Amino acid sequence: MGIDLGTANTLVYVSGKGIVLQEPSVVAIDKDTMEPLAVGEEAKKMLGRCPGNVIAVRPLRDGVIADFDTAELMLKHFIRRVNEGKTLVHPRIVIGIPSGVTGVERRAVMEAALQAGARDVRLIDEPVAAAIGAGLPVAEPTGNMIIDIGGGTTEVAVLSLQGTVISESVRVAGDELNESITQYMKKVHNLVVGERTAEEIKIQIGSAYPTNADEDYIMEVRGLHLLSGLPRTVTIKGPEIRESMSEPLAVIVDAVKRTLERTPPELAADIIDRGIMLAGGGALLKGLDTLISHETGIVVHIAADPLSCVVLGTGRVLENISQLDRVFSGRSRNL
Repeated sequence: MGIDLGTANTLVYVSGKGIVLQEPSVVAIDKDTMEPLAVGEEAKKMLGRCPGNVIAVRPLRDGVIADFDTAELMLKHFIRRVNEGKTLVHPRIVIGIPSGVTGVERRAVMEAALQAGARDVRLIDEPVAAAIGAGLPVAEPTGNMIIDIGGGTTEVAVLSLQGTVISESVRVAGDELNESITQYMKKVHNLVVGERTAEEIKIQIGSAYPTNADEDYIMEVRGLHLLSGLPRTVTIKGPEIRESMSEPLAVIVDAVKRTLERTPPELAADIIDRGIMLAGGGALLKGLDTLISHETGIVVHIAADPLSCVVLGTGRVLENISQLDRVFSGRSRNL
């Protein structure tokens, strides 16, 4: 079983079946009994709409486990769902994790998976998994550059011969883009909007680079007016949302530039020939490929299915474990 344990979404791949589960990484818990009421899509609908005795929790922050018990509950639920309720199944699991996590954070992920019923846990760095999932020839002696922009982290890596040559992990990604939109709406329009509304704004009219269609991107946003304290609707345009996201986007571009500056010349030549691969949910932001290409002077390709790259990579590694054994960054003891 391959798992992309993401800040925003968790995806599960089962050998022979493909991707069998794609759900938001959210758990709704009853405060009185501490029992989970809903997991995944159902729980996400409750974000910001819960009564006093229910809390909707995102157990992962910045790509790592922030709430261990809830993460374990979520993993157990997903593993049970994938196995159609069978409790005696103890799968071998490969989990994609950010390349910049600490040893303690790695152990937390392993322990959560073991407690959730795994027989053997192996960890793979997300950029490596994303590159394999995007179809890059990571086993060959050529330079491959991948940028994986998730919900909590942006991973930039140069890969060759099944290994990471240079990598950089910055904890600025989709969540920070949403946060910058929330702050902008508060500062400029005096409107308080929730996390889900900010994400909808980003998806519908957000962009990273100016285009001719900019003026066509208009959206009505409902929220709470700061001055009157009453619900209010305001109309916003694409260019102002692009401006609001400029700071986190600049951090991502700087990480790409720093990685390129440290890349050995032979591999840099390969990257210029092949281009840069963009994966993760952040790759779907309009104009992001153009922005990175403009700033680096290198062609940027978007993966065929950017959201699924990491989990597809974990699945391919599982199915070719003998050829791709060197890609793992950590493993558990066999149980």
